[in-house]
Amino acid sequence: MTWPLPVTLSGDFASLVPLTDAHTSDLAEATAEGDLWKAWYTTIPAPDQVAAEIERRLGLQRDGSMLPFAVLTPDGKAVGMTTYMNVDAVNKRVEIGSTWYRKAVQRTRLNTECKRMLLAHAFEELDCIAVEFRTHFMNRQSRAAIERLGAKLDGILRSHLRMPDGSLRDTAVYSILPHEWPAVKAGLDFKLAETR
Repeated sequence: MTWPLPVTLSGDFASLVPLTDAHTSDLAEATAEGDLWKAWYTTIPAPDQVAAEIERRLGLQRDGSMLPFAVLTPDGKAVGMTTYMNVDAVNKRVEIGSTWYRKAVQRTRLNTECKRMLLAHAFEELDCIAVEFRTHFMNRQSRAAIERLGAKLDGILRSHLRMPDGSLRDTAVYSILPHEWPAVKAGLDFKLAETR
């Protein structure tokens, strides 16, 4: 059996739905806002590469290493993507990653709620032994967001990946463990309640 199975997760500010090619148009519009793909420290598809990125993620899902989601606003518009990736079904570990949002919803409660839903599903439904986050060491915005979640820095993988421009990426690795989840959950619920 494939693990984890596709699922829809719904909240007040966002829904996470299985990614399909039907999301292409919305996501191309989303990545165009603010020229997101031009950031050197991350990999976000250009508008004309969104369809290929969706197909790449769906291929990884077929191979059992990723569960990709489209991030929808309450009006049903796709404003970003996120995934469970580097899926380890044997040990029940996932990484939450390959996440990006259109500029207008960055640093809003939408991201907080999406992380809350993904973490709750991972720990409460999938019984994960760890949930990991990875980002470019130089991606200060992403590192700060991961640390605000309550994830702990496990370490830095130096010269871990070659970026599309040929530069080498040092990868900051973070994780949350099951016994840490109640405190992380309380913190996320507090942040969401503050914004209502």
